[in-house]
Amino acid sequence: MDRGGGVYDMSRRAGDFARRIQRIIDGPITRKKLVLLCLIAVFLLLYIGPGLMNWLFGAEDSVSYQNVCQKNFLNPFQEALNEYDVYIRQESLATLSTLSYNYVPYVGNGLIGLTLDHDAHFNIKHGRSLSLPVYYHPLYIIEDYDMREYTVTEYRKGIVHRFQCSNSGLQISYKYYAHRTIPSLFVQEIWINNPTNTGKTLRISMPRISEWPTAVKQTVKLHQGVDTKDYEVYTGMIQLPDSENVVAVSVVSRKLSNNIQIGARDGIDILVLTTVQYSNPIKKADYAKHKDVVEKKAIAEMEKVIGLTWDRNAVRTLQDNHARVWQGLWYTGFYISDSKAEGVINGDRINATIYTILSQVSSYEHEEHIKPARKADILRALTYSEGCYEGHSTLDALNLWKPLSSLSNINDVASLWLLTLEKQGCYKLLAAGASGVNQAMILSFGSLRFSNQHLEYNIHPSKLHRDFLFRRVTYGNMTHVNISVILQEDNKAAIFVALDRSDKTYYACDAGCLDAPVQLGPYKKYFPVKLTEPLTAILYITADKQHMEDLRHAIHVHEVVEAPAHENHVIALHKHGYSLGGLNPLFWISIILLIVVFHLFLCRIIMNEFCDSGVSYRRLYNKP
Repeated sequence: MDRGGGVYDMSRRAGDFARRIQRIIDGPITRKKLVLLCLIAVFLLLYIGPGLMNWLFGAEDSVSYQNVCQKNFLNPFQEALNEYDVYIRQESLATLSTLSYNYVPYVGNGLIGLTLDHDAHFNIKHGRSLSLPVYYHPLYIIEDYDMREYTVTEYRKGIVHRFQCSNSGLQISYKYYAHRTIPSLFVQEIWINNPTNTGKTLRISMPRISEWPTAVKQTVKLHQGVDTKDYEVYTGMIQLPDSENVVAVSVVSRKLSNNIQIGARDGIDILVLTTVQYSNPIKKADYAKHKDVVEKKAIAEMEKVIGLTWDRNAVRTLQDNHARVWQGLWYTGFYISDSKAEGVINGDRINATIYTILSQVSSYEHEEHIKPARKADILRALTYSEGCYEGHSTLDALNLWKPLSSLSNINDVASLWLLTLEKQGCYKLLAAGASGVNQAMILSFGSLRFSNQHLEYNIHPSKLHRDFLFRRVTYGNMTHVNISVILQEDNKAAIFVALDRSDKTYYACDAGCLDAPVQLGPYKKYFPVKLTEPLTAILYITADKQHMEDLRHAIHVHEVVEAPAHENHVIALHKHGYSLGGLNPLFWISIILLIVVFHLFLCRIIMNEFCDSGVSYRRLYNKP
């Protein structure tokens, strides 16, 4: 190979290219040259300019700081967000006004609860919900108005995260939870990171009381390791609405400075523990006696918790114990395919509502102060669900799905749900606490009912136009049932049943129970959806095979046919949000307009041809 010739050829081409550039520069400025120069200038300004300015002047891009901070905080929740297991909200009025559903971040454990607004106060039990306000505002929050703020409600762990991203690069993370196993405890974990080269002095909002005139404050010293720290104690009475009775309440919390110093490239961890104790409704005359009792309980609870959080690993254990209870509450669950139809309930709203209701109810079997005999009674109640749920599917009860956009709405929705479940035969499950309430809610979504030795699925086949999954429905002490409803390609729904685990043999039959019982196991068994006259349940499950044989003669139906396929426009409405074959109405409007314009244009051409022919004809026969 002639390497010298190749080099000469490349050199000649480079010279030709340089001469062309020189001719372009030396020639007159044409419009084409001007456009090219403008494009080059814009490219340099957009892509090279910012980096060059930062390199020359050391300018810090506050937007990039906030974007990196946002990604670091929110990316770990992306998968859970897709599964509707978390809810992310940006705390700005402009953002909140654009959200389809604005769920207020909330934590609770059945004894205490609060929203996570900046000026939130505690709420305690009154009636069915945590609706009695205690105007003690417990939150420590860094007040810096150039920060972008987000809240993340993590349903499966019962934790609300707040993230603050500063223009200057400061990053602040908060965790809030009302502890499940220690119900009097509210935890705030604050982490501050300063990656900049300068130290910061931060101002932090302090807990305070408002509209609580009977509260008396005192400061006590409690041992924390080898040190002694100051703790504030507020004790007072709360008047019950529409009653002459009162409740004695005591709150204990760590006292901190309202200014925090953080060095350059440094971080700080802050743990804030708050305990709350209150009495049952009492007469005002008895307040003095109960005041001392609740105050001593709150202080003693704080001393115990301080002993449990002596280092970082212990704090992690405290949080893990709380999260483990919440994860167990979600063991029984529900899935529904997304629908784009207007006004329907989707998974995001269902999970947000379940989380809110469970936050209003105690998890008795996991609480430390519950005696073993009481726990045994609760576990027995969870395995016996006779009579629950007797009503129609709660997915169709719009009053139960009001927006969770304020504390008053949260309390109203919780009270209405618990009242509905109680009056529809689920009172025994409700008495068992949060686990029973979750079980009752899942049953109510499908109008599943435990009745006379069997579980039946009561729903009209016309309602099965979306996919459903009832996951790990508890049946007896050791059995979990999974019931799936899958929409097939022919628009007919089919039922599939499997046992997640079992302690005995179970059987199932479809509507009418005219076919032989099918033995259930770990693999899905298929059951067609049938329509009966008169209407009956579409599925029966029992461990008593003879009972199922008897159902064939006890269920009196005149006709049993396979349920018809759903109409295409109904399926399209849920899949696409409109019923015109899956295409947007604007598409059809555009097609119609194009057809009209085409015909108008065609008519114009025909008229022009006709008129032109007529003129030529007259000219031909009118020649002199």
